[in-house]
Amino acid sequence: MTTGELDETDRVILKILQVDATLTNKEIADKVHKSTAAIHERIRRLKSSGFIKKIVAIVDRKKIDKGLVTFSQVLLNNHTAQTLEKFEQEVIRFPEVLECFQMTGAFDFILRVATKDMDEYHHFYRNKLGRLPNITTVQSFFVLSEAKNDTAYPL
Repeated sequence: MTTGELDETDRVILKILQVDATLTNKEIADKVHKSTAAIHERIRRLKSSGFIKKIVAIVDRKKIDKGLVTFSQVLLNNHTAQTLEKFEQEVIRFPEVLECFQMTGAFDFILRVATKDMDEYHHFYRNKLGRLPNITTVQSFFVLSEAKNDTAYPL
């Protein structure tokens, strides 16, 4: 199943679930004017075909004491497939790293890191990230405020 195979009802279901995945199949069925069984089958199909990767709760990071968000750009000193893969395998094991993207441009990777505060980030940097092999440069940017933090993709 590809994006082109999604019909309007599939797109509406995905929009609804991106906003509130706690809705029951009946509540979604009422919104899209379909039967509960039809919605159940469509959601099952959207999951099995990979459109819905997982359903999660989005936690308020400040309430769990992870108030400092950092974007860290990482430059490696060598760019073999093995070095890039090894870096990815190591960095994704760190619970502080929420996202890891390989990038084009001046840096090889950008990481989104969540820690309690600057002291905890410093500990992460010195004792985890900074100890990985083949790192040439780490440039970190600390989030001062959030104007938008959305998880829903436009459909």
